[in-house]
Amino acid sequence: MDNVKRERLEAVLESHDLDSVWFARPNSFAWLTGGNSVIDREADAGIAAVGYDGDVHVVTDTIEAPRIEAEELPDLGDEFTLEQFDWYATSLERAIAEQVADDEQAAADIEVPGLERIDPATVRQPLTDRDRERYRELSVETAAAVESVCRELRPEDSELEVASALQVALSARNIEAPVRLVGGSERATQYRHYTPTQTELGDYALVSVTAEKYGLHASCTRTVAFDAPDWLEARHRAATQVETTALAATQATAAADGTAGDVFSAVQDAYAAVGFEGEWEYHHQGGAAGFAGREWIATPDNDAPVKTPMAYAWNPTVQGAKSEDTALVTDEEIEALTTTGGWETTTVEPLELEEWDFGDEVALERPDVLTLGEE
Repeated sequence: MDNVKRERLEAVLESHDLDSVWFARPNSFAWLTGGNSVIDREADAGIAAVGYDGDVHVVTDTIEAPRIEAEELPDLGDEFTLEQFDWYATSLERAIAEQVADDEQAAADIEVPGLERIDPATVRQPLTDRDRERYRELSVETAAAVESVCRELRPEDSELEVASALQVALSARNIEAPVRLVGGSERATQYRHYTPTQTELGDYALVSVTAEKYGLHASCTRTVAFDAPDWLEARHRAATQVETTALAATQATAAADGTAGDVFSAVQDAYAAVGFEGEWEYHHQGGAAGFAGREWIATPDNDAPVKTPMAYAWNPTVQGAKSEDTALVTDEEIEALTTTGGWETTTVEPLELEEWDFGDEVALERPDVLTLGEE
């Protein structure tokens, strides 16, 4: 197991006065083991749990035990014991409880009789070196899949057809797609979450995904135009400026030991600076990414600490336009992750805001609107 993660788990045991801590939610299981515990995507818990008490213990049923041990524990090596229970005799929750002695204190990230409940999001932040390596791989592949689909779009394609194409392109890369949003010109201006329908794309389209692999999540949006509305370029540009400012504010806030609410204040000011004051009220603006689509979403009063090195996915919208990518923010740089180098970009600098000093070196390449000619 990663030594950094072991140190964090030891800190959890000490700070919460626990003998053991258990993770059964799929993203937490993936964080600790590197493996996938999902069979039913509608279930709150996976089909296996991993516990830590100084040693690592994996619990699953007799159906899954052989496969879990052989295929889903790449980061544990030989550093674990595997306990299995008859699938017909009990549940994962009760199996976890049975691993804890009567005189011990334990916690889990799901409801388990007799155990405390723990929020695993704080343990998963910031990202470890191994997490960052995997994030880069996932993000490039996600962007490649999305951009390959976008280049083939036609005005008469339905939103659902495009969503299906995204599913295929991502699945071919062994990437899950928990979020696939496709909005054509009719619906992208009406809704901020343009869940796909049979409606044709029309004059332009917004294509947004959140993709998952190794438990990590990468989000990105691309805009494709066939006969772009007169306002699209300006609104798209405004959204890229807000996003770039949010990322610069994230880095500055982390350096000052600030909170998500601090970054949100910069987002609000950025919207006003580009002439769309109050536009933030119509859609959440994003936040920290990692082993969830968003580990936290920024709001005015959110006091979640802003940490580095950590992934962030800000997704500002200006009616009918959106800018979104996943970036790795460290003390030294802001690294765009969901990029391939094959999409036209424009250099965007953060906006000048009162009470914020972003320095002279923050400038990001943000994706342009891709214009495709009608056949």
